[in-house]
Amino acid sequence: MRRARRRGPARTPAGLAGAEPGSGFEITFDGRPVRALPGQSIAAALWAASVLSWRTTRVNGRPRGAFCGIGSCFDCLATVNGEPGLRACLLPARPGDAVTTQEGTGHAAPRP
Repeated sequence: MRRARRRGPARTPAGLAGAEPGSGFEITFDGRPVRALPGQSIAAALWAASVLSWRTTRVNGRPRGAFCGIGSCFDCLATVNGEPGLRACLLPARPGDAVTTQEGTGHAAPRP
């Protein structure tokens, strides 16, 4: 005999942790508005907005975004508020952050 499975509330990471995220806010990526949630990393906010690449490599200019997601690989380096070389997967998004595509080392990126 097969027992009927009881379904409870949706099992989501936020539900399991008992988290209640606050209201979202806006950051920009290359001037484009992107929604972010409190506690969300810049990489997560960009992923949620379908942005998968925000840096190019120094040698061949190949696109890069988040790879490991834990700050070990440095593929997610981004220019945030004019400061290049920040790991987007570890950096919490803050209201009004301006993220720009980082080319190479990012030191040629325009400063505000």
